[in-house]
Amino acid sequence: MDKLIKKLEERKAELKARSEQATDVEDLRKIHQELALVTEELAALIESQAKATEEPTTGPTDERTAAVTANSEGRSDAPKFIPGKGFIAAEERDNKNLVSALEQREQAGTALKENRAVKSPLSTFGELRAVTVAPATGQPATIVVPSTYSSTINPDFPVVSSLIDSVAHLSLDGGESFKQAYITDIDAGNYTAEGANAAQAETHFAYAEINRSKVTAYAELTEELEKLPSAAYADVVFQNIRTSMRKLLTKEILVGAGGTNQIVGIFSNLATAIDPATDLSLSAITDTTLDEILFQYGGDEEVEDPAVLILNKLDLLAFAKVRTSTKQKFYDIQLNGNGGTISGVPFIINSACKSLMTATGTYAAAAGDYCMAYGSLSNYLLAEFSPMEVKRSDDYKFREGMAAFRGNCFFGGNVVRKNGFLRIKKSA
Repeated sequence: MDKLIKKLEERKAELKARSEQATDVEDLRKIHQELALVTEELAALIESQAKATEEPTTGPTDERTAAVTANSEGRSDAPKFIPGKGFIAAEERDNKNLVSALEQREQAGTALKENRAVKSPLSTFGELRAVTVAPATGQPATIVVPSTYSSTINPDFPVVSSLIDSVAHLSLDGGESFKQAYITDIDAGNYTAEGANAAQAETHFAYAEINRSKVTAYAELTEELEKLPSAAYADVVFQNIRTSMRKLLTKEILVGAGGTNQIVGIFSNLATAIDPATDLSLSAITDTTLDEILFQYGGDEEVEDPAVLILNKLDLLAFAKVRTSTKQKFYDIQLNGNGGTISGVPFIINSACKSLMTATGTYAAAAGDYCMAYGSLSNYLLAEFSPMEVKRSDDYKFREGMAAFRGNCFFGGNVVRKNGFLRIKKSA
């Protein structure tokens, strides 16, 4: 036991020396916590040794003990020597239950680890010093805490309309162009006299031509942004190259001009499958607007099953604002992210559509601007002439430590059915 006591005393002295040299707040705190634990264990060992070797208090006192005790008498602050126990500090002299006090100290140490204020029942061991943490030049003084970064990246609101995933798709790897035939008209038969030639009744065809166009997207990323933060910025940039190309294509399905290296959109005058005379002109969104759209679409002999209405979000708001004479909502609108239904008619939101109305109910589009399209989405064909490809290169800007991401794809598109869509535009 003497060897263990000696070892603890040496450790205590070592910790005191370290505390005198420490300048870091966190190091000083850890040293004091360990010092308190060592002191507590040392006191317990001394007490245990004293109980094991304690002699009867009625026995004689040796001359050395008497001399030490006599020498300390008359001084209330002097340590008192007890045979078998050693010196007891003055502040602990009147402590009737040393074990209880040591338990309280242990609880105080636990509280310190949890950053809670404590009042120790025993004196503090070791030297306590004030440590000043100087702020950077021009910066306010603050508690020193490590900078931390989230390991996740919050996404943006969706920027790609689901229209691109809803139209018809065709894979034509390695192709240059594609023609889709469609029926434009079927002649009616006619009465025929006996022996006369049969009435001419031809089926008329036309072709929707789809030519390839090249779509690319490019982004760069510094090596600091790739390696230092805990969030996976490189992965997000890589994935969003694909998103950028999809963002363009989903808009071009509507507004593609159809020129060289361009997709033919539903609103383009090069979408020859649609007869401009069938376009519907509207001045505002009212309680009859949806009926006008439904009954204008399709052939002369039937009303088509509900197709899909493609519109701007502001025009969806205009539908929601229509009220009955009793101020009840006229249209039943069910929302589901990018789509939903208006009184049972499916719709898809696409910001490429110009809005007929503003949020305040005034006109937004100019006369003749296309605002909405209604029809079966299978009537538009998006042809994929090559798979979408995204590559990474560390060579282009190697000296600058930049990683480059480049995506490319070859797509074409066009309306492939006669009057496959009813186009709605702002009236004069």
